[in-house]
Amino acid sequence: MHLFYTRYKNIKPKDMIIQYLTTEFEQEVNNTRKLLQAVPEKDIHYKPADISWTMGELAQHIATIYYWYVGTFTEDVYDMATDHLERGAPDDIKATLELFEKNVARARTALSTLTEEKLRDHWTMKAGERILLGPLERGIVARGFLFNHIYHHRGELIVYLRATGNKVPGLYGPTYEDSKKM
Repeated sequence: MHLFYTRYKNIKPKDMIIQYLTTEFEQEVNNTRKLLQAVPEKDIHYKPADISWTMGELAQHIATIYYWYVGTFTEDVYDMATDHLERGAPDDIKATLELFEKNVARARTALSTLTEEKLRDHWTMKAGERILLGPLERGIVARGFLFNHIYHHRGELIVYLRATGNKVPGLYGPTYEDSKKM
């Protein structure tokens, strides 16, 4: 508790939510980076079932979600049909890591524009005339759609890595395998 208090004691109460989101964002960017760096080229085409993405497609999707922070935090209506989403080659993990870093930088910039008031504004995602999500408060979208969406797909990627016999990096401490070595 002392570390928490020391870190946040000078933050005005109305800015706490923004600080919480920013801190979580930065911690989880590091975890996502570790996980994407663990994807080996040799298993990039692995997929657990015919209907599943390949490991490369899943990694690329995770990198792409960070781009959506821009539309979520800077627009009231984000139209995927008019956006020029950069994807790259899903069979090149180095290209996916580069895309991830570019999208994280964009997301950081968008996140820095947030205010408590803006988190309460309504937001909608659409593709042309079709509503995909919303209208919802932007803060709910940030947690429920952006943050949790990344966590969900990272969990899938961990399963892919384990299924192919690859090492999973510790995201919240040592992995099971690491703890057995201690």
